[in-house]
Amino acid sequence: MRVIVRTVSELCITVGTVIVLFVVYVLFWTGVRADDVMDEQIDRLREQWARESARPVSGAPASPPRPKPYAKGRAFAIMYIPRLGFTWNKPVLEGTATGTLKKGLGHYAGTAQLGQRGNFAVAGHRRTYGDPFKDFPQLRRGDAVVLTDGATWFTYRIDKGPYKTVPTDVEVIDPVPRTSGYTRPGRYLTLTTCDPEWGHSHRLIVWAHLDSTQPVEAGKPEALRR
Repeated sequence: MRVIVRTVSELCITVGTVIVLFVVYVLFWTGVRADDVMDEQIDRLREQWARESARPVSGAPASPPRPKPYAKGRAFAIMYIPRLGFTWNKPVLEGTATGTLKKGLGHYAGTAQLGQRGNFAVAGHRRTYGDPFKDFPQLRRGDAVVLTDGATWFTYRIDKGPYKTVPTDVEVIDPVPRTSGYTRPGRYLTLTTCDPEWGHSHRLIVWAHLDSTQPVEAGKPEALRR
């Protein structure tokens, strides 16, 4: 009997240790690794933009060039949300596949491109993989969401949210989302994340409109100046 009790006790201790190690991995190590990966994505983007800005320009185009399609799984912009901290900045990649969201925020393929007419929709993890949207519920109407593609600053202003819904409510990323309060086409931004904090039974949504743009050469937009 004592042998059985001892065996069961040792098994419980082993299982408990494994659970603790797994929790440490989820809470700490994936976050550390994700932060490194996101920093790498941002560094590569800035290096790419620096190379592109150094290229000689041969005459002005007759009309503005059409935006190029985003490459699947590749970073194309950096997002800043002052409400979440003036050091908060995350890369935005094309697509919302699991592997993509481990590297940063993900742009919903098929939604509008950055700054263009329509709805530029972006998803991010609430917890794990760097916790990019951990403080999502703190977002409020009037908050700025600033993005850059290396050439232009885009400042969006939040109009509604956080709005709670279910994962099947895909209308939240429509060109004119039905529950957003918008009634006509425009240049919108939608941010989505999971709810509750450690679950995925629901989604939290915020909607914003494009408030202003300015070239990178003009310096940081007002929303990013302390």
